[in-house]
Amino acid sequence: MKTNRFFYLMSLIAFITIATGFRAVPSVWAEASTEGKKGLLAFGSQAPDFLLPDVVTGEAVRRDDFKDQKALLVVILCRHCPYVKHILPDLVRFGKDYEGKGLAIVGISANDPVAYAEDSPESLKDMAISEGFTFPVLFDGTQGVAKAYTAVATPDFLLFDKNRKLVYRGQYDDSRPGNAVPVTGKDLRAAVDAVLAGKPVPADQRRAVGCSVKWKK
Repeated sequence: MKTNRFFYLMSLIAFITIATGFRAVPSVWAEASTEGKKGLLAFGSQAPDFLLPDVVTGEAVRRDDFKDQKALLVVILCRHCPYVKHILPDLVRFGKDYEGKGLAIVGISANDPVAYAEDSPESLKDMAISEGFTFPVLFDGTQGVAKAYTAVATPDFLLFDKNRKLVYRGQYDDSRPGNAVPVTGKDLRAAVDAVLAGKPVPADQRRAVGCSVKWKK
């Protein structure tokens, strides 16, 4: 009986697929959610140290360069991902809004530039300059820092408090490419505002959704 039900279900799925003309989403557009993933950096964990080059200046940037700031926001990003492109103008505005308010921001890109040329250091530099980034974009050529931060998707946001303990890991807001929800960064802004005010971060945190990190083979 169970076998018959299984084949009936598979036949129904096949019929719907053919009837609706559904096609698989290309891998470059595939969604990767951190929701339910095991092995993520736990809340309360210390921000892993890093020493990475700034794609614009070429200068080395480390975690403790921002030790005097009230909070540290690590943004896992890249250039080619449609989810990053979707929020990019507002993310640049976000950076400008929090300048001088005690929030240090660093973007980290670790995608394999051989497989995705748009995510090369040169391309990232062009993005940072043309978009007017006010925070450094760092390139993780070995992918070691991305692994230390348990990066899964682009974009993803990891917020650390004054003691550099992880207090927020989640989405920018509810907006996604094609869903017509305005891009505001409300989820991240609420978390940052709470940390800067010395208050607990909202417990209701929705994990980020985006393109998977492109690991080297």
